[in-house]
Amino acid sequence: MDQIKLEVNKREVLGKKVRFLRRQGITPVHLFGHGIESMALQSDTVKLKHVLTEAGEARVISLKLDDEKRSRSVLVREVQVDSLKNMLLHVDFYQVKKTEQVKVEIPVTLVGKAPALELRTNILMQELHALTVECLPTKIPASVELDISSLTEAGQTVRVKDIELEKAVTVLNDPELVVVKIGKRAAEVVAEQEVAEEAVVAPEAAPSPEKQAPKKE
Repeated sequence: MDQIKLEVNKREVLGKKVRFLRRQGITPVHLFGHGIESMALQSDTVKLKHVLTEAGEARVISLKLDDEKRSRSVLVREVQVDSLKNMLLHVDFYQVKKTEQVKVEIPVTLVGKAPALELRTNILMQELHALTVECLPTKIPASVELDISSLTEAGQTVRVKDIELEKAVTVLNDPELVVVKIGKRAAEVVAEQEVAEEAVVAPEAAPSPEKQAPKKE
């Protein structure tokens, strides 16, 4: 897996004045971690958005700070966004040590096809979209792929305890939590779908031109 890299610089602008940085295409960044002094940083907004999309909250980012010879290994801890203006406001990074375990949330991705869904009365319900795991930074999985091809009938479930990961990765969620299950659609919904699929709308006949009344002279 390719390493995700991001260049950052020390930030002198603090407080409410950071809004001027955002106008210049720069996003305020904060770095903290166990045993290190927190730092106010900044990054190019376009590059930062690209890195956030690629890394999410689970992949380690190689942070290059100014003239430091060694990059810092960090994880995304918090992202602040102005949803109305679609603007990135602030990002918090947490510096990790390769020998120190960390807790992260890993997205659950469904793969395969569930035979149970061949019946229109059945529906797939995903109740857990991420797993909380603990492991070394180098062992963090990008995602958890859950094969649903074993789900053949209504009522079947896949629980946290059914998911197998590397021994180096510990799942912290309740083992009995349901991740996905096959449920039943309401009878009314199924009936409406069948009617909609079977309905055939006949093309409307073109209206015949009206006869014009003779003009009175």
